Amino acid sequence: MPADPLHRAGTPHRSTTSQPPSGSGASAIEVRRSARRRRTVSAYREGDRTVVLIPARMSEAEEQRWVNVMLDKLAAQESKRALGDAELAERARRLSEQYFGGRARPVSVRWVTNQNTRWGSCTPAEGSIRLSHRLQGMPEYVVDYVLLHELAHLLVPGHGPRFWELLTAYPRTERARGYLEGVVAAERLPHVPGARGESPAV
Repeated sequence: MPADPLHRAGTPHRSTTSQPPSGSGASAIEVRRSARRRRTVSAYREGDRTVVLIPARMSEAEEQRWVNVMLDKLAAQESKRALGDAELAERARRLSEQYFGGRARPVSVRWVTNQNTRWGSCTPAEGSIRLSHRLQGMPEYVVDYVLLHELAHLLVPGHGPRFWELLTAYPRTERARGYLEGVVAAERLPHVPGARGESPAV
């Protein structure tokens, strides 16, 4: 996202810098509070840090919630610059090196459009991994989790304790699972007519 012009112009603000959640893709998060900013929140990448712009009156709890929301939004925007199959295979290779010591070595990794009831699949005998195109546009940590899930199947076929023990190495496993569960739950919600002529709820 582009830098906020108020801050570029030197509008007074209070700034704090902290380390990001594991796997967020940035080395630091800088939160800038502005008295002139009333309700809007925005964020953008600045070199090796993520800058989040919030109203000065926001509480610490609201700040943390909005930092997480904006990190996810930025990650989703960046992942929309969709990875091709070659980039996806390279990402899988790096993840295997980082979390499994390079032991999971797929022969092929590619996107597919015929998986609407699951996020990914693996055929260990062929060394092939397929990811649903529905993941495109989701935060990078979610795509990484699904890749690691399928890579783990190259080492452990089922979903027993050894399989889940492998995935504990990835620090954002639970968050990614929660994100995907939220997507599934949202898709099952009925479309309820809005009140007073509002658009239908989604």
